Amino acid sequence: MKNFLIILIMKIFYFILKICGKKGGNLLGKIAYDWNPNIFSYFKVNCPVIAVTATNGKTMTNNAIAYTLKMAGKKVISNTEGNNMETGILSTILKHCTLSGKIKADFLVFEVDESYVPVIFEEFNLDTLVVLDFFRDQLDRNGEVESLILRINEFLKTYNGNLVLNNDDPNVARLGKANPENNHIYYFSVEKYKYASKNIKEAGEGKFCPFCNSRIEYQYYQYSHIGKFKCPNCSYGENEIYKLATDVNLKNRTFKVDDIPYQIRFNSIYNVYNFVAVISCVSLYNINTKIIQEALAKFVLNNGRLEEVEIKGVSTIINLAKNPTGANVSLRILNEDDEEKELLFVLNDNIADGLDVSWIWDINFDTLNHVSRIITAGTRAYDIAIRIKTSGFDQDKIEPYLNLNEAVKNLYKTNTKKYIIANYTSLQPTRHALGL
Repeated sequence: MKNFLIILIMKIFYFILKICGKKGGNLLGKIAYDWNPNIFSYFKVNCPVIAVTATNGKTMTNNAIAYTLKMAGKKVISNTEGNNMETGILSTILKHCTLSGKIKADFLVFEVDESYVPVIFEEFNLDTLVVLDFFRDQLDRNGEVESLILRINEFLKTYNGNLVLNNDDPNVARLGKANPENNHIYYFSVEKYKYASKNIKEAGEGKFCPFCNSRIEYQYYQYSHIGKFKCPNCSYGENEIYKLATDVNLKNRTFKVDDIPYQIRFNSIYNVYNFVAVISCVSLYNINTKIIQEALAKFVLNNGRLEEVEIKGVSTIINLAKNPTGANVSLRILNEDDEEKELLFVLNDNIADGLDVSWIWDINFDTLNHVSRIITAGTRAYDIAIRIKTSGFDQDKIEPYLNLNEAVKNLYKTNTKKYIIANYTSLQPTRHALGL
């Protein structure tokens, strides 16, 4: 009766929010969870539950999985707007369940914050978990990445569902050994692409074997610590690959899996990994290949994730970067573009961003290809300006502004192509300042 009343009250509250033009975010879930932290066990789910977790890329991958399943004619409930902690996921469920807790859908697809995987799925059945990558992120909230991996590894020791893992991230591939009795482990990988390097160019975490402590050897690095690796002592990293991306062409935005061509709307190796994860996941549910091809060719995420727009007639690329790897991937895309361009970097230090912004010193600004000017903005505009200056970039071409609107106004004084990098709480204010 308690859970029945909680759901009833939350549905009435949600109806009021909709009348007021509000979406509610994680508010419904926060109230319901405060009233009953065990409410997840009340829901009756008779369909597969898919979860996507990672430091970077989980929104893109989650939404692409949901989009593909919908194109296959499936009824999908998903937190496509984010809100990936327990209260956000609970809010999504409360909006769609019946008063008795039944959820009528073909699939539930959730983006889940890495720290909350063990929390949410302790009592909520999980059919497939997709893990993309692990990097240092928000150290004041998450701590070091190793502690996060160990928490998820502990959860997986008793997990027997599908586990889709990035075999090119040593921090992720290790999770396949958490439960030796789980026979549903699926590794995905991406062949060496044009800009892969023999030596690591950006900050990375995967240096030592988690099983024998030997230093891991790499054939090549795709970006950060993502690449082809193995342990020379125990052969860790040599797994059977379920889905392998080949013939990666970022200029044409194409690749192949199982010799089947895929066209995507993104020109980043980072997103090739995301979409191979999508293919790996939906293939487990026998989704027709032609539907997957069509879905990935059409899918776009216009919320600041490699968003391509024209502002005042000027080509502009906007990307979220909330940690060193995200920023380095954005700069890698910028550097792979031979056109002249200008960069706006917006950095905040609000609670949701992490108050510690020392991570900016792990961003690789040393080589900026055809960048004629850099504007910085946000609450830590001067910190990121100093970081860029110390990399050797001409200080006369760096313009810091604490006022975001002023920064955007000055950015578009020229017609040069623009790249915009913004961290978590600065992303939507930046899009708003751009008129998006």
